[in-house]
Amino acid sequence: MNLNVQEIRELMADLEKSSLRDIAITDGDFSLHLSKNEQVQAPAPAAPVAAPAANVTSPSTPVEAAAEVAATKAPAAGKEIKAPMVGTVYLKPKPEEPDFKSVGDHVEKGETVAIIEAMKLMTEIKSDVSGTIAEILVENEEVVDYDKPLYRVTTD
Repeated sequence: MNLNVQEIRELMADLEKSSLRDIAITDGDFSLHLSKNEQVQAPAPAAPVAAPAANVTSPSTPVEAAAEVAATKAPAAGKEIKAPMVGTVYLKPKPEEPDFKSVGDHVEKGETVAIIEAMKLMTEIKSDVSGTIAEILVENEEVVDYDKPLYRVTTD
């Protein structure tokens, strides 16, 4: 599936008019995520945020540079801890407390590394691997999709 710029703009307009907050379309190696959630810090009109795959470009829409770089980067060494659900990820147990894990911290299998909020329900995300946190792949309070990598862990 490939969409041209006009079709993406039409999807953005439809999303803007609807009560949905975001939409994700995946077909093979094609992926498109449109969201009304304000994640871009650049001043822009109240347009949805588009994070298209590398084969779809839309220069007139705000695009998260991190998502574009992540799509083109070769996978790094280590095992990833992935989001088991769609929702808002919290890397801290409470807003005033430190992160569950930082780069360089050791993590044990079964240890809580994040919380994902979906429909007002908080779900603890536990590590499925033991090792050292090599990279944190998401920001606190970022909206994540199913199977999105949260951490990269160098195994013991």
